[in-house]
Amino acid sequence: MPDTAEDTYDVVILGGGSGGYACAFRAAELGMTVALVEKAKLGGTCLHVGCIPTKALLHAAEVADTAREGSQLGVNTTLESIDMAGVNGYKDGVIARLHKGLLGLAKAHKVELVEGSGRLLDRSTVEVDGRRLTGRNVVLATGSQPKTLPGLEIGGRIMTSEQALALDTVPERVVVLGGGVIGVEFASVFRSFGSEVTVVEALPRLVAAEDEAVSKVLERAFRKRGITARTGVAFAGATQDGDVVTVSLEDGSTIEADLLLVAVGRGPVTEGLGYEDAGVTLERGFVTTDERLHTGVEGVYAVGDIVPGLQLAHRGFQQGIFVAEEIAGLAPAVIPDSSIPRVTYSNPEIASVGLTEAQAREAHGEVETYEYNLGGNGKSQILQTQGFVKLVRVKDGPVVGVHMVGARMGEQIGEAQLIVGWEAHPDDVAPLIHAHPTQNEALGEAHLALAGKPLHAHS
Repeated sequence: MPDTAEDTYDVVILGGGSGGYACAFRAAELGMTVALVEKAKLGGTCLHVGCIPTKALLHAAEVADTAREGSQLGVNTTLESIDMAGVNGYKDGVIARLHKGLLGLAKAHKVELVEGSGRLLDRSTVEVDGRRLTGRNVVLATGSQPKTLPGLEIGGRIMTSEQALALDTVPERVVVLGGGVIGVEFASVFRSFGSEVTVVEALPRLVAAEDEAVSKVLERAFRKRGITARTGVAFAGATQDGDVVTVSLEDGSTIEADLLLVAVGRGPVTEGLGYEDAGVTLERGFVTTDERLHTGVEGVYAVGDIVPGLQLAHRGFQQGIFVAEEIAGLAPAVIPDSSIPRVTYSNPEIASVGLTEAQAREAHGEVETYEYNLGGNGKSQILQTQGFVKLVRVKDGPVVGVHMVGARMGEQIGEAQLIVGWEAHPDDVAPLIHAHPTQNEALGEAHLALAGKPLHAHS
């Protein structure tokens, strides 16, 4: 089918998730014509089966815990039951409102939404159900999907996070395979809803990508909540018999459950999309790019989860905006993955940006650290949460890592990102005023202490 002028654009984007639609909207703002191809719904994994629905479940879980524990505050509430139909209705309502808003934004930006499965034919052509779109530039943004392990088939009572989001009942016993972000978030939800939960993680600790001190606090908090963590032991197999899943571990032990949630990470969606035939290089399924997200094929860029690195929606947003500005000739600044904030929305929450203590020692040699315990923070005591703010700085130099754990600590990550991103020294932050009583004070107190003038802290 020959190309027509109507099917020629400044930018054709394959994938309408976080990276794809951010790129589309920014490119349109910069005066470019844009076609955005999406096989499912605008918003992608994050909006429909990822960030937004999981955080809705986590908020419902927080409300359940609040009701269950109200008497500790002199408020005599009880938790009657979890109505999963009601929970799912609330969750789906949030998604629907955000999806409607995104569609409105696409229309306002005059981005052409092309529904269907797209395939890259060559450096400037994307085919969608027989229609060929020509782009002066092409952006690959096809995202990721849940992974499983060899020999472990998804089906029945063995499921990934995507199926778990549609459960209509609360399982009595759950085994979560994988102690990373997705695994601990779902473990937290299931426990709040009343399930017996066991997390199986082959690595020595939960959330192994975080600072080791954070993992210790999370594991202690999980034990207190009644969540069992089997770390340092590998998965061997699983069988289903009726309503029971039996999970076998390599140490010879077995665990019976009503549901096995497979949360062993997400893999790139690149297979069968014509990338390699068009000259794009793949490694383990990921698209390799330079630091400016160019694939090495003229006019072809890649953003989001298909690019090796942190698989985070806000990294996708940032990369999508970056590529639009790069195409427009604005030469945007490269933001390294280490400067991207990371939040795990379990109970307790984890928030971090920059280097862990171990990474900082490897990169910079001599470092200094300080942990400010939330026991000294008034608002944290009101919320009855435990945890800390940990700072990592180059000796006599800037803060290169901020690591926080405790209820609602994700809300502190904005200032933490500025501190690390702008290479602030503790002395730069210490004079800044942090409102009282807030958890934000803990960030200020930690910098006061590391600057040599602790206030509500033991030096």
